[in-house]
Formats: sequence, C-alpha cells, structure tokens
Amino acid sequence: MAGVVIVGAGQAGVQAAESLRRGGYAGAVTLIGEEPVAPYQRPPLSKAYLAGTMDLDRVILKPEATLAEDAIAFVPATRITAIDRAARTVTAEDGRSWAYEHLILATGSRVRRLPVEGAQLAGVHYLRTTTDVDGLRAELVAGARLAVIGGGYIGLEVAAVARKAGLAVTVIEAAERVLARVTTPEISAFYQDLHRAEGVTILTGTGVTALEAGADPARVGAVRLADGSTVPADLVLVGIGIIPNAELAAQAGLATTNGIDTDTNACTSDPAIFAIGDCASRPLAHYGDRRGRLESVHNALEQAKLAAAAILGTPPPPLEAPWFWSDQYDVKLQIAGLSTGAARTVLRGDPATRRFAAFHLAPGNRLLAVDAVNSAPEFIVGRQLIARQQVVAPEKLADMSISMKAIAADPA
Repeated sequence: MAGVVIVGAGQAGVQAAESLRRGGYAGAVTLIGEEPVAPYQRPPLSKAYLAGTMDLDRVILKPEATLAEDAIAFVPATRITAIDRAARTVTAEDGRSWAYEHLILATGSRVRRLPVEGAQLAGVHYLRTTTDVDGLRAELVAGARLAVIGGGYIGLEVAAVARKAGLAVTVIEAAERVLARVTTPEISAFYQDLHRAEGVTILTGTGVTALEAGADPARVGAVRLADGSTVPADLVLVGIGIIPNAELAAQAGLATTNGIDTDTNACTSDPAIFAIGDCASRPLAHYGDRRGRLESVHNALEQAKLAAAAILGTPPPPLEAPWFWSDQYDVKLQIAGLSTGAARTVLRGDPATRRFAAFHLAPGNRLLAVDAVNSAPEFIVGRQLIARQQVVAPEKLADMSISMKAIAADPA
C-alpha cells in the first residue's frame, strides 16, 4: 500500500502524521524532511532557544524513536525535487522515490535574502533553522553592535534577546513603523516605545543600500542607509520576511498564488495532494471570501488536521480564529484574528502599564481581531467572539470594570 507521503517535517508535517495515526489510519505514513535533525519547533528559535534558556531537546517536536513507535517512517536530510502526479510518486535529489496514495506538501518557507552589495559578508545572519541560531548566538557578545534589518516579529524578538545580553542594538525598518505588515499603528507605537525604553535605537522609514566591510575586509562593519549615513555593526540580523516554498508544486502543475492554492480542507487542485502550513494559500475562515497565507503555529496545526480528516473521510475540525504570539522582554503579545478592514480600534487598559488590549472592529462593530499585551483573558475571550463573528459593544470593551467573562456572556 502506497499510503501517505508528507514532504516537510516541521510543525505542520508532524501534526498531519500524528492526526492520521490518531484517526486510525492503518496505511504507511512517510515523513520526509530536508534538515538532518528530528522535527523541531520554529517559534522558540528567535526567543528562548536564541537566549539559551531552552536547549535543543526541548525544541524537538518528536524524537525519531517516538515517530518510529507511531509507525511513522522519518526520512531526514532529503530534498524532494519532483512530483509525478500521473504515477503518484515523489523523487528526491539523490534519485530515491516514494509512491503515494495521498501526498501532503508541508514544504514551509525560506527567508527572503537581502538584495544589496555586501550581503555575503561574514557576520550577516538570517534566522530560520537551529543552525542559523547557533551561528548567531555565538556572536551575541556583550558590548558588540548588532544591526537588525527588518522590524517584524523576528527582528524585534532578536533585538530583545540581544539587548538583554548586553549588545548595542539598532533596528532598521523600511516602513514608517515596526510591525507594519502584521498589526495596527497603536501596537506598533507601543513596541517602538518599549524597545526604545530598553535602549534599542529604532530607525523607521529607512532603507538599506549596502553592507560595508570593517577592518576585516571579509566581515561586515557597517550598514549603509538610503540617506548615505551608516550604522556601525559588528554583526547583522536580516529579518525581511519569508517566501513560500511553492516551486515543487508549481513544477508539478498545481495551482499556486503566493503559495500553493488550497480549498477549505487543505486540498490542492489535485484531489490526491494537500498543502499545509506556511506554503499554503487558504480560504480565511471568518473573513468572507478572503484567502491568504498564515505564518503561524495555529495555521500549521489546523491545516494538518483538516488534511488528515479529508484523507480519513472524517468530519473536519471546527475552524478557529487565527492566533499568533510574540515574546519580547517581559511582554507577551497574543493576537487573535486579522485586523485588516477594521473601521475602528478600541483600547482596553493603559499601554503605559504594559498590560492592555486593542480590539479591532469592522463596520457594524463585529469583532475582527484583538491584540492582547500581557492580557490573557482579552485574548481568550477575543478568540471566542471572533470565531462566533460576534458584534460587540465598543463601550463594554473599553470599560475595565466589566470583566471579559461578562462580555463573553453578553457582548452586544
């Protein structure tokens, strides 16, 4: 029996394999990963793993022995280069091939490279794998100067770790505010103030034109900005986004649009092939006819369960509101939903206390998203209200004397 072949051994791929087994799937399950290590979590890489407070054993999702106990054949250090849809086989770079009844593409994404002169210099780092983090961590030496190019989650999380380690940190962001792609101006302002209070220099609306060598001609020494000025740097972290690994699917003739196109069950344009996680473009539940990619643990887990249910022929799991999180200093940001299209934002609490939430409402006051800073109840209830597509009274959200439990029971 050909069984299920899963290409990609990250969070999505592992969850798909586990869901198949838990659902009673009796056929062969093969999990193929490009990296030479057991499947591991990526979110801690820019946080606890980089800081050295979490070791590799705690980052690993499933040791190889555990996968074997579940009759999941794990194939590490293997890059799949071709899909033959007619023969239902996948072929690796080294010539090995696997037959499948169903194929799950969990190919993930890769970092976007900085397209400027000097980007190849030593001391220029990206953050996607444990190897990347190990190389960066070795250079996080107190007193060193770190330039972070990109003010997204990865860049700000690395900036926080580096600042706590005693480095001088400058964040350089091309947009007019940090986190511009993922959150609202209110949250951006809070994080800019937070990092500046911790001693980080934040430069927004600032482009990078080159990386320049220092005393060692092979190593980075400065970042050249669009206005001609430079930021001295002993090392550089580039965090300017990721690119979905959709080429394998496109070469096989599957539909791709900023990722591998899928339906609500994570199925691609070929009914025998599914796509899950960062590589997949999916319909966005709770947001009308919108679709897109969600770069999150929630998305990886949910799509994996959807694909497994479709293969098993069982009912799909209920769809949750998307959720994300970020840890920086003593601040935990938890986001539920997507704020695009919001007509108004209601603040609950005071940002100056580092404990507040921003609720984003569509016209008519339907809750679209919540950004909760050190505010777990607001996040938990917000997720529930978004999933219910609930209309919420703005004055109740703003009134701290009304508990979130009471708002959940009577939101309008």
